Amino acid sequence: MQREIELFDSTLRDGAQGEGISLSVEDKLAITRLLDSLGVAYIEAGNPASNPKDMEYFQQIETMTLAHATIVAFGSTRRKGIKAAQDANVQALLQANAPVCCIFGKSWKLHVTEILGTTPQENFAMIGDTVRYLKENGKQVFFDAEHFFDGYKDDPAFALAALQAAADAGAERLVLCDTNGGTFPDEIGKITGEVVKQFPEGTVGIHCHNDCGMAVAGTIAAVQAGAVQVQGTWLGFGERCGNANLSTIASNLQLKRGILCIPPENLASLTPVSREIAEIANVRIPHTQPFIGASAFAHKAGMHADGVLKLSRSFEQVSPESVGNERRFLMSEQTGRAAVLQRVQRVCPELTRESRETQVILDRLKQLEHDGYQFEGAEPSFELVVRKALGMYEPFFELVSYKVLDEEPRDDTGNSATATIKIRVGGELCIAAAEGDGPVHALDLALREALSHFYQSMGRCRLIDYKVRVMDSKQATAANVRVLITSTDGKDVWTTVGVSTDVIQASWLALVDSFEYRLIRDHAAQ
Repeated sequence: MQREIELFDSTLRDGAQGEGISLSVEDKLAITRLLDSLGVAYIEAGNPASNPKDMEYFQQIETMTLAHATIVAFGSTRRKGIKAAQDANVQALLQANAPVCCIFGKSWKLHVTEILGTTPQENFAMIGDTVRYLKENGKQVFFDAEHFFDGYKDDPAFALAALQAAADAGAERLVLCDTNGGTFPDEIGKITGEVVKQFPEGTVGIHCHNDCGMAVAGTIAAVQAGAVQVQGTWLGFGERCGNANLSTIASNLQLKRGILCIPPENLASLTPVSREIAEIANVRIPHTQPFIGASAFAHKAGMHADGVLKLSRSFEQVSPESVGNERRFLMSEQTGRAAVLQRVQRVCPELTRESRETQVILDRLKQLEHDGYQFEGAEPSFELVVRKALGMYEPFFELVSYKVLDEEPRDDTGNSATATIKIRVGGELCIAAAEGDGPVHALDLALREALSHFYQSMGRCRLIDYKVRVMDSKQATAANVRVLITSTDGKDVWTTVGVSTDVIQASWLALVDSFEYRLIRDHAAQ
């Protein structure tokens, strides 16, 4: 590796400010363990002065032993007109008992005069006094220069003086923040380079927001200009449009530039750990997310698939295994025979291009797609098609009957539907019923309840996405519909498909595939 940078993860603090994100103390502790397992250097856990939940986290984290990460408490400089020792927020930083404190202060004169309503001299004193006080109390201190790039473009001398006040007081890191997320990467690179010249080597950090969609690019530009610490959130979520995505940054820097971000042996854990963090935070990783997304190494066009099979680097920037992801060939009428065969051979390795069964599967694929099926996002359903065509499919349960009742108005619980289902497993009948928010939800819960009597793993599975598409709008309500259902067990995520003129039937077909696929995987792992 050419050099090493520090990853400073703010998922628990800046990420928690994102819309729709709500992390409990247990959630934060679980994410801390995952980030530590990757080898992240610093984990900014929250602002102990902002809410009791963050202070509870700091109390509990003291009982945990971390292998790599150092915990950071976040807060602001002292308020104007008082001493740092008198400021309740500064005292809360000490009470958090974290070894590192990251404090933010103003580096844009506009904020000092118009927002804080104070003088430049008092602003610099607020920065210096707070850093000095925390240092005197045994803390390592990082200074986040809020709105630094806007401040520098407005008044370079003022912005640099804010950094100097922190450095003179003993701050170990001076972090340049693109708080509004509006600075272009070339500007960030140029300004960061100028700051690096002004301060001792190994001092400058970068913190970018994604309001222009360029937080990752801006961060990498800063690293190339000499920044040694990178701040962001692991999956990029955060306030407004989010923060710089550390999973993307770490992959790019380590694999493309030879810059060490996490221990090399941990890089292959990137994708599974990212998916676990997403599950805890109750967010979905976009399929197109670089390196860790489900589509990051997915190939559909026949020419692309053929090229990858012959020489992977012809259509892949890095190997999927390097980040713990996997190559996927999207099954469709555009997919070449070689790619279809590669997918089929996962089920039956001895098949060849010339095998009669291969042509049977190709013909079946074309017929199903003609009927409205789409397998490019539902490979588990395609695997089941292959198993059935090869006589390798044995159902884990048999449907005897189901009945769904949908009614309005909703009852007191907010449910609008009831489902009753009867299945047979190994000659044993089971009847289950459930209420749900709509007929498909009720059917899903009833089937899950019935199967849980026979298969314990069903208790870990849940539906996380449900999509319906009308195949031919000219047929109106009599048209075929395609239903895609995405499920998870907390680690893996898989999507299955069903097609019918009856939306309940199409949903049932997708549900059955979802459960059957999970049970096949469980059986294979035994």
